[in-house]
Amino acid sequence: MTLDMLGCLVGLIYIYQEYKASIWLWLTGIIMPVIYMFVYYEAGLYADFGMQIYYTLAAIYGFLYWRFGRKKGAEEIPITHYPRRLTLPSLLVFFLLWGVLYLLLIRFTNSTVPVLDSFGNALSFIGLWALAKKYIEQWWIWIVVDAELAALYLYKGIPFTAVLYALYAVIAVAGYFKWKREAASLNRSRGSANGDLP
Repeated sequence: MTLDMLGCLVGLIYIYQEYKASIWLWLTGIIMPVIYMFVYYEAGLYADFGMQIYYTLAAIYGFLYWRFGRKKGAEEIPITHYPRRLTLPSLLVFFLLWGVLYLLLIRFTNSTVPVLDSFGNALSFIGLWALAKKYIEQWWIWIVVDAELAALYLYKGIPFTAVLYALYAVIAVAGYFKWKREAASLNRSRGSANGDLP
């Protein structure tokens, strides 16, 4: 229960940093998986447990990409839209991951929720990659993931984390509109700088 509460606290810091599009979310994203490795293992959520390793590596990648991936002269990576050409490949990767994780859970663990455990983690894989690329649509992915995981964690007796993920779902909606406004403002600024606007 103590680790559940600690993870919840760190998670609140993380989602606030994500909402603000702060690069420091990635450093918090390195700490949070370490805590949740223990929480998920004790709850028998083995896909969640294993995915914490990916989250840690993704956080390192995200930090480096946001820090060094910006174009020359730009202060930071801009918020952009999910490229349509990546929609189908992303869906294929999601379904492949969901299937593989499900098979691993039913074959090698005593998981009582293999379908839901594997679903949330497979979709999180795509969501975290989209966040690293700073695609605004990553918020849509997190709304689905957070709502599903909140219900799963409540069922598995991790109440603080369940409440955290329910809050994540609400904040994801607000985050989407905030990022949308920032992206629109940036586009207007670029248009004005290029002489496209009066």
